[in-house]
Amino acid sequence: MMKQKYAYKQYLVLLGILCLSLVAQGQNGTTPLTLKGIIYGEFRAKPAGITFKVAEGGAYYTTISADRKKIEQYSFETGKLSKVLFDLSNMKNTCGVKEIEEYDIAPGGNEILIYTNVEYIYRRSWQADAFRYDVRRNQLSPLSNTPGKVMIPTFSPNARMVAFVRNNNIYIRKFDFDTEVAVTTDGKFGSIINGTTDWVYEEEFTATKLLSWSSNGEYLAYARFDETEVLQYGFQIYDFNNHTPLTYQYKYPCAGEKNSTYSLHVYNVNDKVSRTVNLPVEKDSYMPRIEFTSMGGELAAITLNRLQNEMKLFLINPATLVPRVALVEKDKCYVDENCISTLAITSNNFIMISERGGYAQVYSFDKNGQQIRCLTPGNYDVTTIYGVDNNGNVYYQAADETPIARRIFKVTPKGKITLLAGERGMNNATFSSDFSFFLRSRSNREMPPIYTVVNARNGKTVRTLESNEALKQKLAKYRFRPAEFETIKLVNGVSVNAYIIKPSNFDANKKYPLLMVQYSGPNSQEVLDHYEMDWTNYLAEQGYIVACVDGRGTGARGTEWRKCTYQQLGILESDDQIAAAKTLAKLPYIDENRMAIWGWSFGGYNTLLCLCRGEGTFKAGIAVAPVTDWHFYDTIYTERFLRTPQQNPSGYTSGAPLKLARNLKGELLIIHGTADDNVHLRNTLLFTEELVQANIPFEMAVYPNRNHSIYGGNTRLHLFERKIDFLKRKL
Repeated sequence: MMKQKYAYKQYLVLLGILCLSLVAQGQNGTTPLTLKGIIYGEFRAKPAGITFKVAEGGAYYTTISADRKKIEQYSFETGKLSKVLFDLSNMKNTCGVKEIEEYDIAPGGNEILIYTNVEYIYRRSWQADAFRYDVRRNQLSPLSNTPGKVMIPTFSPNARMVAFVRNNNIYIRKFDFDTEVAVTTDGKFGSIINGTTDWVYEEEFTATKLLSWSSNGEYLAYARFDETEVLQYGFQIYDFNNHTPLTYQYKYPCAGEKNSTYSLHVYNVNDKVSRTVNLPVEKDSYMPRIEFTSMGGELAAITLNRLQNEMKLFLINPATLVPRVALVEKDKCYVDENCISTLAITSNNFIMISERGGYAQVYSFDKNGQQIRCLTPGNYDVTTIYGVDNNGNVYYQAADETPIARRIFKVTPKGKITLLAGERGMNNATFSSDFSFFLRSRSNREMPPIYTVVNARNGKTVRTLESNEALKQKLAKYRFRPAEFETIKLVNGVSVNAYIIKPSNFDANKKYPLLMVQYSGPNSQEVLDHYEMDWTNYLAEQGYIVACVDGRGTGARGTEWRKCTYQQLGILESDDQIAAAKTLAKLPYIDENRMAIWGWSFGGYNTLLCLCRGEGTFKAGIAVAPVTDWHFYDTIYTERFLRTPQQNPSGYTSGAPLKLARNLKGELLIIHGTADDNVHLRNTLLFTEELVQANIPFEMAVYPNRNHSIYGGNTRLHLFERKIDFLKRKL
């Protein structure tokens, strides 16, 4: 542990030296930053040049051509075009398809699904017009003869069938017989969902598909949700050509209220019969993941109790439907969602991230759920598992040297660890299907992302896809000062990671206004050594000091740090931002009478708490789309950190800005979109009503028909110009 702390300190010293050396580079530039240039992507890094999918076998990847007319296959190693898998210009009948928006290739490669007119439903779910391309016949045809967009099309392993959802019902298209079979018929919007998930599963478990084929194609497993008794929420959509606003309504379960009930079913393709799996779980539990496995062809179902502190992995024989508990994970607070989403099931064991040792580490378990070993022992957090190869080697990402950076590793079943990518900054990977290659992206605060193909066997770079050299040269012409990383001991005794951005013409003898930027949500991180050029860089050039602090509850510093906010959300988070401002105010160049704080979503929530609990520490604050009372937010997220309102009433009250609004000190700008399906507008409206009744002045901006991200057209520029104008007037 002492060695790790020493290495971390050395790392930060190195960062300081690098930042100082690049300050001169920034000051040598003469062109001033513009807000419009930042908002409209003038400094946005180029991606890898490909949006690819990994092909079977591991040697190739596939991508859509620049004109969106072809699906092409390339070699990982050489980058050369191997073959064209689909060419719209060669179709005798295009079926009205003008361009490819998305696609799926079947196992074996003889069938391809083409998607057009993709329409997003919520943050991740989408539906589209789907077409089947028969490679051997060079023939394109609609996937279904029934009109309507489809969701989650899924090939059977033998590629002879596709299961999909239309209007909340599951259908199977059988290519051999050119038939379509309805697996379910009871689907209904706002009531019964088959195969896909409800709003809260999608938002908090990132799950949009609970449907899986058995390896032999004889069975199709699926989840059924009944959301009939879930609270309905609605908001108006304003149409300038229609005098009467439309009302969009959907099911949104609030903390402590009823969730959808779920059931698990297995459909026998030959018998055309669905049977229910009787899982021995509580009625109000969750089932965030199902999939058929290579472990004896059994169906796996992962469940969580409502408190989310006990996860169970069931294995089910699809013929007998008898479930057995194969693995149990318990936590005194909650089992992190990352543990569930990265759990890997091989033919003879389970691989999972667990926090049982005080840090998020990779563990292996046998078929009976008994721990074999911790594969990555150490006082650091593993942040994701990329996968497991046929030899049982696990590929993963970790914050092993410092919480503010990431490196990529491989570990053998016996625990031998090999570093695959570890240069300074953030390293991310997408692996080929056989784990022989990976697409690596790497960036740090002074370096835009570099995308390379790396040989995973020896860690050597095969080729560079995008260096972003043009952006580097462009940045050298602009006047700005890179962020400086620091560890700060706050006046409340807590040590935190932070970065500070100063004006390029910084004068240590002057006094500057300070803006604190933060998100502060559980397991989040803002202080990261990766490339970023946003409105705060522009603000610094306008004569502000910008500081960001990751306080208690944020990520990559172990379980105790991450989960200390459990059942008291908002208290320690706001304490640390208030203490950070007071600590920074002691610096000779900070004007303690001109300090502000801002944040979006959880960051907006914490901004309001800092104004309500800070006793005037901040002269001003900007809160965008804030939660103001956790009673208004969804079940899965809120109860994960607070339990239910019935179980923890004081936790809901003490951390609610709505209950503390009359204590607000400082100028406030509060912003919200009227069509926010995530954090509802009522959070802001009820909070401002409290301010009105307490005769506390505030400023407000409401964006019609905008969701939680508040974007579209000129919206983002307007929003950030409004924020900067507010800060200039108030500070």
